[in-house]
Order: sequence, then C-alpha cells, then structure tokens
Amino acid sequence: MPDCPVTVVLPCLNEAESLPGVLAGMPPGYRALVVDNNSTDGTAEVARRHGAEVVTETRPGYGAAVHAGVVATTTDVVAVLDADGSLAPADLPGLVAELDRGADMAIGRRRPARGVRWPWHARLGTAAVCWRLRRRHGLPVHDIAPMRVARRDALLALAVTDRRSGYPLELLVRAAAAGWRVVECDVDYGPRTGGKSKVSGSVRGSLTAALDFWRVIS
Repeated sequence: MPDCPVTVVLPCLNEAESLPGVLAGMPPGYRALVVDNNSTDGTAEVARRHGAEVVTETRPGYGAAVHAGVVATTTDVVAVLDADGSLAPADLPGLVAELDRGADMAIGRRRPARGVRWPWHARLGTAAVCWRLRRRHGLPVHDIAPMRVARRDALLALAVTDRRSGYPLELLVRAAAAGWRVVECDVDYGPRTGGKSKVSGSVRGSLTAALDFWRVIS
C-alpha cells in the first residue's frame, strides 16, 4: 500500500498567489501534485517551496494538465482540485469516503458562501450542461465536477481525449456510458484567493468553455 493513500492533482496556470493556502490546507496523508501548465508567475517554484511535487505540461489546456497529473500519480485514489483557493481541500476526505461506500467517482457540487459572486454567464452555462447530462446521460449532477475523486486506473481506462476545458464534461459522459456510479456531494465554494479565472473570469472564457462543453455533449 502506498505511503500516501490519495494524490491531489492541482492543474495550474499562474496560481502562485493562491497555491500556498491551498497546499497548507491539504488533509493529513494527502499528497499534492502540481501540474504547471506554462505559468509565468513562478507557480512551480512556489509549489516546490511549499513541499509539493511538480510536473510540467507544456501542451496548453486544462485537460492536458489534468491528464498529465493523473498519469504521474502512483496512488490508487486520485483527486483533482482547482488551485485557485475557491475550493477547500478539507472537503476531499468526504468525497474519498464515497468511494469506500461503493461509488466509482465522487464529485463536488459548489455551494457558494455568502457574498460570493458567481458570474451569471458561468452559472447559466453550468446549468444548461448539467440539465443535458441528467436528461440524456442519466447522471444526477448539478455541477461539472470542479472537485472529484476516483481510482486512478479506472479513470485512465475511460480514455478521455479532450485536452481543453471540455475534459471534465467528457469525463462525466464517459463515466455514464461505462455505467459508473457517480455521487455528488455539496462542497463549500468561496472567492478566489489570487489570480483571475480562466473560464468564469470573462464572457469570452465562459463562451470558449461552453463551446467545448457542447461539442462533447451534443
């Protein structure tokens, strides 16, 4: 059995400001693996300084960074978490516990803290995509898995091909096709602790993600 039961993959593009807090919040025994996806703000150096392992992925895109991290893991269970500080690593053990109860994958449903601004274009896109996931694929989900845990080998066996922002949606579609039991759990959603969102931070970013999503799900 590996020394660390869970590896937490943190895909990063310029998250040096938020990383220290995210890494400090890792649950005991959880190993952080930062995937530096062409950052220009010293993200990799900050990660190493705070004890995280760093993998470099030069192919741009969220999916490329996540895939590189999952491939690099050596633990049976792998988690994926945004590194912007908006999600709490302390919620990960609750998701991992769902695997022990028979889930194939557990995902977080963001519940905004009081006063958190969630742009309308991001909320609308998420709602539309999740409606289609429920209706067409039978997945009881209301969010696009910004935090998720699964077993590494099973995850790789799904053979997700998207290397951009459509990765989490293709993952859910393929999980449904494979008959996976997917469990959704509420997780706290707070403000970013640094940097700017690559998706919800602008209408253009949200539109690009929406097009990626719709290509996967249509």
